[in-house]
Amino acid sequence: MSALSVIDARKNRNNTAATVFDRNRTIRRTEARGLSDPLSEVRPSGEILGRSAALTRVLHQMHMVAGLDVNVLILGESGTGKELIARAIHQGSSRAQMPFIKVNCGSIPRDLFESEFFGHVRGAYTGAIRDRIGRFQLADCGTLFLDEVGEIPLELQSKLLRVLQEGEFERVGDETTRYVNVRVVAATNRDLMKEAAEGRFRCDLFYRLCVFPIKTPPLRQRPEDIADLAEHFVRQACARFQLPEPLLLPSELERAQRYSWPGNVRELQNVIERAVILAGGAPLKLDLRGFEPTESSQHCVCVESDEVIPEREWRNRERANILGALRRTGFRVSGKGGAAELLGVNPGTLTSRLKALGIDRREFQR
Repeated sequence: MSALSVIDARKNRNNTAATVFDRNRTIRRTEARGLSDPLSEVRPSGEILGRSAALTRVLHQMHMVAGLDVNVLILGESGTGKELIARAIHQGSSRAQMPFIKVNCGSIPRDLFESEFFGHVRGAYTGAIRDRIGRFQLADCGTLFLDEVGEIPLELQSKLLRVLQEGEFERVGDETTRYVNVRVVAATNRDLMKEAAEGRFRCDLFYRLCVFPIKTPPLRQRPEDIADLAEHFVRQACARFQLPEPLLLPSELERAQRYSWPGNVRELQNVIERAVILAGGAPLKLDLRGFEPTESSQHCVCVESDEVIPEREWRNRERANILGALRRTGFRVSGKGGAAELLGVNPGTLTSRLKALGIDRREFQR
């Protein structure tokens, strides 16, 4: 094929992609609003609360990049509000009136990733009884939020890279090439640079996703925001449960500011909701007994307000705290009497922390 023919082919492909972009704009808006699948739930962003310097830096970065049509990688521990930031970036962009599609990569079975991302046609595999639109096509003209992006299997990453670079893909079992215009905002609590160095994540995909990185601070690094967050969660819980709003004493806020919050903002919300339910009209009493030092607990962390702890030592303490909870619960993570319940965090949050800290329950059980 001559050079002129190649140029003409590329022009035709780009013209086709532009036509698809315009034609699908209204269709994608309608499809996204009609979704019932929780993986692609569309709802307005909640308020990002806080006045700390750490959070202010994040908000500044978020506002700088929202209007620029580039991919964003949000880094940080579980429960730090990465999805809120992703939604805020979408709502501050030129795509705000188009779909915001969320995909939790950590909850997709390994053999269904390609179908979830790109869709499939009827008969593509056993159980494919009808055509299905993938998440990239549903997010056409809008934003696709890839939560826990580090969980994507290595063998699929080349296909993800292709759609990010070229805007084209094929559904499973189909030979028709489709074109989309999607902005990707990804999030992870993993060190993707380390994953890439060890061959578990493609370097070229990492750099394609990480055009603009934003690192969310853990709650322990922004204790001055706890009062605002706690008051907000109190009001929210009282409205949700239709209960009178109890008093939140300064002494309880001080206890909360000294606590390490391994589950971050999500854990704070859970503790507040539990306290509101148990209050019965009395002032709130935050249940942190499972995590503060007692005669029977040697694995808990309580940090004084004037103590400065290096990150390595902090992670060692957190690791010891989680191992202590696992031992006390027979190495059960979820369910009644499990480690997640003891720690006051979501089981998914605890599972992510186990991965981040390199804790393999089976090794410790043996």
